[in-house]
Amino acid sequence: MTFEITNQNCRPGSNDAARATRLTYAATPLPAFGARLGGGAAVGVALSFADDAADACGEDRFSLLLVDGEGEVTMQLGPFPEEEVVALWRDIATTGGLARMLLREDGAIVPVSQQLGPVVLGKGRQRRRHAALSGRRPRFLVRRKTARLPARPCIHRGESEIISRN
Repeated sequence: MTFEITNQNCRPGSNDAARATRLTYAATPLPAFGARLGGGAAVGVALSFADDAADACGEDRFSLLLVDGEGEVTMQLGPFPEEEVVALWRDIATTGGLARMLLREDGAIVPVSQQLGPVVLGKGRQRRRHAALSGRRPRFLVRRKTARLPARPCIHRGESEIISRN
């Protein structure tokens, strides 16, 4: 399958339209993994040091590896700079429901976190207890009390004005 792209910036009838060239690109299949290629579905994302990319640019570069159930690498993503790789590693693992893993120098893949689909397995976070707030707030919804007259009301008899002028 091929696609043709024409120059969209030319005005019709101008000299630029005559010079516009058609570019033809052949579509390449996207990298796929899973049952079609005989491998299993990816179960984890491994973070590894990219030696070749680091030597070429002089900075530390890392790559992300998609790992199947048998521990085989199905796809390599990267190289990525040191500042971005941890955020990408966590994001891909979270959105894909994959476990985070590390590739050691000896070639062994070690899981860092266990994940079952979108649910991360491990110790739960200790939450705040509700008793800490009980002294400051009412336990149930409390309404304000209605105004009441004093026990002995002050009554002024025989006065015509509210403010007396003596």
